[in-house]
Amino acid sequence: MKKSTTILALVMALALSGGTLSACGNASKADNSGKGHVYYHSMKVEQVGQYKELAKRFTKKTGITVDITSASSDQYEQSLKGELAKSKAPTLFDVDNNNFPNWTSYCDDMSDTNPYKDLTKKEFALKSEGKVSAVPFIMERYGLIYNKALLKKYFDASWSTIKSVDKINNFKALKTVADEIQEHKNDLGVSGAFTSAGFDPSSMHRFSDQTAHIPVYYEYKDQKTDTIPAKISGKYMSNFKDIFDLYLKDATVAPTQLAGATMEDAYSDFNLKKAVFIQTGTWAYKQLRGQGVADEDMGVLPIYIGVKGEEKEGLTVSFEYWAMNKNASDKDKKATKEWMDYILNDNDARKYTSEEMGFETPFKSYAKAGFKTANPIHRANDAYAKAGNYDVVIYPLPSQQWVSTLGNAMLEYAQGTKDWSNVKTAFVDGWSSEYKITH
Repeated sequence: MKKSTTILALVMALALSGGTLSACGNASKADNSGKGHVYYHSMKVEQVGQYKELAKRFTKKTGITVDITSASSDQYEQSLKGELAKSKAPTLFDVDNNNFPNWTSYCDDMSDTNPYKDLTKKEFALKSEGKVSAVPFIMERYGLIYNKALLKKYFDASWSTIKSVDKINNFKALKTVADEIQEHKNDLGVSGAFTSAGFDPSSMHRFSDQTAHIPVYYEYKDQKTDTIPAKISGKYMSNFKDIFDLYLKDATVAPTQLAGATMEDAYSDFNLKKAVFIQTGTWAYKQLRGQGVADEDMGVLPIYIGVKGEEKEGLTVSFEYWAMNKNASDKDKKATKEWMDYILNDNDARKYTSEEMGFETPFKSYAKAGFKTANPIHRANDAYAKAGNYDVVIYPLPSQQWVSTLGNAMLEYAQGTKDWSNVKTAFVDGWSSEYKITH
């Protein structure tokens, strides 16, 4: 569910290298130091240069060599398949909730690692067959980013029902605000309450992945599991429909135009103050920063869908995870654990990852030492956390194909060519069929 790079040089490098970037020397070179070798394959292609710098610092301190390769999100699974097939395969690689089930056969048990022990919540880790298979190291959050100045104009209007943001703490209140903004959009000088719910590939994942994760979260909670279930009930499909209908109805773009609406269109709507709300997350800060809405004017609401007790909901939390290759040598596994421990405990590394790379981590040691990013989308969750609100955790989906099929069904519904039952089929029946394939 992450962002592909927009940096031309990186795209060209990907094309020339078959989808993989080498960040630090030859990724398959042998270890001649006797200290082991770290070979890390990362999803964060846009930050490969910063990983290279971090690797240099680690090698200078420990004498352990680190090689880093990376690929953009749309090429990552293909590249990882090729990397893991090498005789000198990655000792550490990234997974996310969508691709995790495809790689469990390579995952070593990480229950004895310091990153797992240092998690603020053990439930954040991914498990398979009773073992800790992946540990989160980058924590991202998402929700409904809003323009505080525009929302204040709404609150101050004589016709507004809701008068303060703390009253927007459930779906009914959110719908009231969005409907009234849409009805009086000319008074507020906007084109819609929400930015376009675009279904161009650059934007579709926001709804078939990010929004869909909200009802999926409650399905997991009902089943009292943090391991991907073989089936889901579809209990929250009406809630899912309600929030999606709101996005379609109270937006800057008509549903018939959504097939070609891009993520850049949505950013433009928000940056030019044509919309009050945009559903996205912390990763979008670089596209929003300094583009028209000041940092101090960015707030974030949870994605409310009308579930009982959601007044105590916080923002949705997603992760990128470390997974260790169980086929690596013991010496390389030891070196890889030292690399993770360096990022976990070294003050220089923690400052660099927080301030320069902009990462928020789920580690107690970072929080205790005060290492955290200034990203206002991250910091918006602090008030929810202080109030004791619960995180909506991103649990695994059965496959990326499930996301794609669901997205196509949602677009057909938005365009009026098929009804919501088709979306429910993709959501519920598609889950079962994709689970069987991936498991």
